Amino acid sequence: MQERKISGASEAICHSAWKNCYWFARMLINTDQYAAPGKNERFMNALLSKVEPLIMIDSFSKEDTYKICRDALFEELGKLSEGESKTALLRKYFCQDIDEMITSLEDIEVFLFTVRYIVLPSNSAITNIPNHDSQFCREQADQILHSLGKKAAGKVIALWDTVGERICLAIEREEITAQFTRLRAVLENLNNFPRSSIEDNSVLTAFVQEFERRAAQKRKPRAGKSLEDAVNFLFEFYCLKSHPKPEHFQTDIEVDKWFKCKDGWTVGISCKRTLRERWKQVSSADYDTLSRLRIREIWHLITYDRDLSDDKITMLGAQRHIFYLDDTSERYITASEHPGMKNYVRPINRLIDDIISAQT
Repeated sequence: MQERKISGASEAICHSAWKNCYWFARMLINTDQYAAPGKNERFMNALLSKVEPLIMIDSFSKEDTYKICRDALFEELGKLSEGESKTALLRKYFCQDIDEMITSLEDIEVFLFTVRYIVLPSNSAITNIPNHDSQFCREQADQILHSLGKKAAGKVIALWDTVGERICLAIEREEITAQFTRLRAVLENLNNFPRSSIEDNSVLTAFVQEFERRAAQKRKPRAGKSLEDAVNFLFEFYCLKSHPKPEHFQTDIEVDKWFKCKDGWTVGISCKRTLRERWKQVSSADYDTLSRLRIREIWHLITYDRDLSDDKITMLGAQRHIFYLDDTSERYITASEHPGMKNYVRPINRLIDDIISAQT
């Protein structure tokens, strides 16, 4: 019974002009394939201003209205692809692919609806989502360190890694809830375009799917910078001097912070939530390479340590890699009590004291 319901819904969408609502939205924002014409809000609003009034004229036949609106639409879209730049070429591909998809007046109506009620509101909502979470964490981190001192460095890093992320995700939720509610109200009052409830659901899910895809793209750099921002804050707070990376350091490992020790050697700090598959890249910074470049150690700040196996700790530890972990985590407790691993793991709340000790 459930399978028949799903099949019926799929068939209803397959024969509906509204099935392209998602694809129009996706194409308008696709940077790699079409240079994201939908992000040009001034142009999109100009396009709506030209074509929407034409579609409302009721003194022509449906066929004539379709021809008038189609010519106007593609005349406007053609302006996107003027010139010989790479962007212009991608926009030409966009016009060609859209041309094949618009074969009726209903298709034009769906395209204009997608621009006005999905793409433009999504642009605004995505803009409201923070690019980074440091703005929410600095004040709280400052208060924690003033109250608890250097021993709270681990708490600050955890704050940056979890609280900042949750605040940004909460803002995402607020945006998508507000825009979803608005779009549903638009559909409920859109009486001049008859639709079924299944078609309305396809429009709503098109918005949600595309919004989530764009929000996820924005999360990636935000997550990657979270720990780095925390360490930068700690260096600033305690007036610790950072140092450029050693000349000729060319391994695959990403080191976010360097500092000089009092004996002239260097320590690198790598800020990654988890080692995961990157551990083989990390191992390219081997003992001989570090010695040749006068790098004493590479310190890894790891906040998700479940994939940090005994083999990884011992193999990389022997290559002068040290792992700073939450001192309450099972992984840290086990490793710190093991004779073969205890020298390679340290509690993250010791980070600032260890840096100060190495520099002075």
